[in-house]
Amino acid sequence: MAFDRRTFIGTTAATGAAVALAGATSTPAAAAQQDAKKQGPRTYAFTVMGTTDLHGNVFNWDYFTDKEFDDKAHNDVGLAKISTLVDQVRAEKGRRNTLLIDAGDTIQGTQLSYYYAKVDPITARRGPVHPMAQAMNAIGYDAAALGNHEFNYGIPVLRKFEEQCDFPLLGANALDAKTLKPAFAPYSMHKLRTPCGRDVKVAVLGLTNPGIALWDKANVQGRMTFPGLEEQAAKYVPKLRSMGADVVIVSAHSGSSGTSSYGDQLPYIENAAALVAEQVPGIDAILVGHAHTEIPEYRVKNKATGKDVVLSEPLKWGQRLTLFDFELTWEKGRWSVAKVAAKVLNSNTVAEDTKITRLLSDEHRKVVAYVNQVIGTSTQAMSSAEGPVKDVAIIDLINHVQAETVKTALAGTEWAALPVLSQASCFSRTAAIPAGQVTIRDAAGLYPFENTMEARLLTGAQLKDYLEYSARYFVRTAPGDAVDPAKLTNAEAIPDYNYDAVYGLSYDIDIAQPAGSRISGLSFQGKAVDPAAQFVLAVNNYRASGGGNFPHVPQAKQLWSNSDEIRNTIIQWVKAKGTIDPAQFASVDWRLTRAGVPVF
Repeated sequence: MAFDRRTFIGTTAATGAAVALAGATSTPAAAAQQDAKKQGPRTYAFTVMGTTDLHGNVFNWDYFTDKEFDDKAHNDVGLAKISTLVDQVRAEKGRRNTLLIDAGDTIQGTQLSYYYAKVDPITARRGPVHPMAQAMNAIGYDAAALGNHEFNYGIPVLRKFEEQCDFPLLGANALDAKTLKPAFAPYSMHKLRTPCGRDVKVAVLGLTNPGIALWDKANVQGRMTFPGLEEQAAKYVPKLRSMGADVVIVSAHSGSSGTSSYGDQLPYIENAAALVAEQVPGIDAILVGHAHTEIPEYRVKNKATGKDVVLSEPLKWGQRLTLFDFELTWEKGRWSVAKVAAKVLNSNTVAEDTKITRLLSDEHRKVVAYVNQVIGTSTQAMSSAEGPVKDVAIIDLINHVQAETVKTALAGTEWAALPVLSQASCFSRTAAIPAGQVTIRDAAGLYPFENTMEARLLTGAQLKDYLEYSARYFVRTAPGDAVDPAKLTNAEAIPDYNYDAVYGLSYDIDIAQPAGSRISGLSFQGKAVDPAAQFVLAVNNYRASGGGNFPHVPQAKQLWSNSDEIRNTIIQWVKAKGTIDPAQFASVDWRLTRAGVPVF
């Protein structure tokens, strides 16, 4: 009888390491495995499947639009699609010749995951089982690394989710702040039975992102600490080899670029997966996460051994499934890796697994009903389609709510007389508020992230620097050159969420000028901004903690902070007002120019 492949021990902070044995009866994956008595080297092949950045997607559904998910590339999303791909791979390779792992960011990102963290929380007495735990258990995951967004709802929610999973959540660099011992299982060990030689032992080392210490400071400060990925990999990989691991796989919630969007704010590299491969000997493959990019196969040569380490990152939200195909050889009493190759499968090629959709149909219906609750009305329709290049009313709505919230919070304090400004980005180019009835999903669609709000104290000079940095987002375009709005933005691969418009100031952005010299006519209430004047900036916690590496804000004095999501603040504001009237808050205060001539 096969050993339970999801059995593991020691997942508490006190015990640290976990060992999950994935036992198996022989189910040969290839003809070479069916006849182990032939002369020559004996071989064994197996496949490790991987997902990452699932972000609460079970169904191929967009809760912000209340319809089936679709994008320009016609990708599909969700674990129900992944389940079908997994079943196909298991049927082809033999279930006992496969493992299934994830690289983190699982329980945040959709209204489905929000609902079971905040509206009907899994932490409640006799609370529900998280839909992501239900789906991943049903599919049969063997291990998952922690992502930074696992900490967004606080450690109690994460611990409850961990308890509900039939597989270990791994984080070798998530340490208890007091004991410096692992707060989660650092690794899991899995046995695959072969038709020749002894079982193959596959170790999965989980690494998470050290940026958690900044991004979720309110939830983890004094409780957990997050050293660098290379440091902890160098500690654990030799240990795993000494424990008899024939194959070592790292599941890393860290991109491969070697960069950080946080500058000096983040003492360890945010996207360190390739550095781990290069610097730490003994790793065979790395499942990469966090960066939301698609990397079917990327080989990095380890400096110490000269051997290639194979990296792969499947596209976010369940759009892709990575396959690491391993070929092992039995010689001189041990298994050695002869070959590793990686590729990705596209989930839009298959139907949703009805086993998963039936399992969670009730949860899905509850969330659809929740997001379609009417909370107010709007006097006119608003769209974010032109938000990246124009000052549009829908972004002003976000900023107006933030500024009004901060003004109310600072009333009666020594800062009450200071002008309050606000920053916001065009998080989604498809966000819209309809004329007439406004639902929760309409309002929530303006702010798809779980950010909270802070108030920081800045000077006029610092705000000018901030705006100059933000304006790097635009592609330099000379006067007279043809203007294509679709090609004006995302210079230097800057994402939309790292371009901020500041509400309360008026200014021009001259895109004919080089980055750093683009802001002109900066004024407040019709007067030029005094570099020494003080302002309050309503800012999200991502930006305040260094996200995007914007200047001054992380070091600025914090005047106020709030633990409620900005998205929920917007929803509550609409409920309280009853009516959204752009005439009360919207105006064109910034514009793109070239040599003083408006672009639009």
